[in-house]
Amino acid sequence: MPPLVIDLRRADDHRDVVHRAVQTLAEGGLVVFPTETVYGLGASARSVAGVEKIFEAKGRSLQAPLALAIKSAEEALDYVPQMGRIAERLARRCWPGPITLVVETGEAGGLVEQLPEAVRQVVLPSGSVGLRVPAHDTTLAVLQMLAGPIALTSVNLSGEPAAVTAAQAVESLGDHLALVLDDGACRYGQPSTVVRATADGFSCLREGVVNQSALDRLSSMIILLVCTGNTCRSPMAEVMMRQLVAEKLGCAVEEIDQHGVLVASAGIAAAPGCGPSAEAVVVMKEKSLCLANHASQPLTEKLVRHADVILTMTGGHRQAILRRWPDAASRTFTLRPDAGDINDPIGGPISVYRVCAEQVESALRERINELELK
Repeated sequence: MPPLVIDLRRADDHRDVVHRAVQTLAEGGLVVFPTETVYGLGASARSVAGVEKIFEAKGRSLQAPLALAIKSAEEALDYVPQMGRIAERLARRCWPGPITLVVETGEAGGLVEQLPEAVRQVVLPSGSVGLRVPAHDTTLAVLQMLAGPIALTSVNLSGEPAAVTAAQAVESLGDHLALVLDDGACRYGQPSTVVRATADGFSCLREGVVNQSALDRLSSMIILLVCTGNTCRSPMAEVMMRQLVAEKLGCAVEEIDQHGVLVASAGIAAAPGCGPSAEAVVVMKEKSLCLANHASQPLTEKLVRHADVILTMTGGHRQAILRRWPDAASRTFTLRPDAGDINDPIGGPISVYRVCAEQVESALRERINELELK
């Protein structure tokens, strides 16, 4: 019997489509989902019968593990509580998106242990599991409503190219499918990048949409300094932090990014593209640091989400960040370890800037000793 094919571009009620997909999965049926990479073949990871149908449909070896599609980067920690710093970093920066993360499950008792035994054997046969958050609104909506993750793989017979259109999915697996969600050609038309992340680093198991150089950048540690206008305090902190990082790593300042550390600054109320204050430029020049080319930037959701450590000039800045992005609480601190403020020198004489710079440098030297730069 041919599958029901729903064209998402013509559907009158997308909520009904989502409910239908959830019901099909709950009943053990196979659903073809659009993603940003290739079309995915999914079954409820709580349904042994559904997962078995995936292997039957594809002619896939039981030794080839399936990935789990989950709701979000935050939910990944529920499945693998000790997924590690590099994995958390890549998840936070890349999801939803075209990366599958393979991580060790460890002994922390995450939600993967609550899946049926027969399912665990095919999603984590060697103590590691592949996790994915697809970047497609309908697929994410199904994940939000479904109890548990989706066991997900590409739509194709084993050894054949993956389907990048719904028509190809039907042609490939046909009668094995219960429901096909058609949203036209996939955005990228190639598989996700598969990355194994460990406590010590990562390795690319399959290069897909995201290449190795992009992974190197995405896995870097990002230190973000924040003030109000991003014209004096945080820019001075940025160039001084770069110098301190280089000293700690034993490299030139211009080489710290090659060692996996990026330093940036932003302002809570900054206008984009403004130059630094003249006094700040002079004070940094006195320390043999160049600030002349700095251009201010406002603090954005992307900057906050990507940063590993956010250091604010005042407690007020920290509170402003947490009011808007409460999930950043564990990564956001005042620059001064004693939680004191570094006062804004704007409008003051150069002597005030020199005092401010000394306060910033003293606090940075304390903070740099706390940071594991990897």
